[in-house]
Amino acid sequence: MSALRFVRKLAYANMLANDRLHEAVSQLEAGEFEAPRTSFFPSLVATLNHILIIDWFYVDALEGGQLGPKAWENEIPYSDSRELRAAQLGSDQRLLALCMRLTEDRLAEPVQIHRAGRIQVERCDDVLSHLFQHQTHHRGQAHAMLSGTGIKPPQLDEFIVADDAQNRRDVLQRLGLKEADVMALDI
Repeated sequence: MSALRFVRKLAYANMLANDRLHEAVSQLEAGEFEAPRTSFFPSLVATLNHILIIDWFYVDALEGGQLGPKAWENEIPYSDSRELRAAQLGSDQRLLALCMRLTEDRLAEPVQIHRAGRIQVERCDDVLSHLFQHQTHHRGQAHAMLSGTGIKPPQLDEFIVADDAQNRRDVLQRLGLKEADVMALDI
């Protein structure tokens, strides 16, 4: 598998996993989204907003922007789970579009990440790897927090291999995607 195919596959998997997680969150009873929980962040609302904020930060940098720390000036930009879900989908679509525009050469190009008082320079593929890992890390925490509710935590890892096709039909249908979108990424 080429690095470019892998990055694109991860961008799809990221979007599908986020949607499935947000679908589960949409079924919570009133007050459960904001309820205190034990994890790195103290609630589902805080965790899922953090995922989105850091997406904004890194996707902006990958696109050549200068958003930097302004991304997290508001730690909870969306207190409503429906609005947060829509914003996350928009961010995921933006990341997917970016990955679909990449070339093998661009994966090795430097990305300027605007930090407080400095500019960090990293390879594009390293930034993407970090971003996908960050997403997975915090989705896992949200998944565990759902265990303390009446909603069964959803399966979040059925998006990469062909054999899982029937297990991802729900999210593909919700997002208006076809199996070929996710699986036919030959470079």
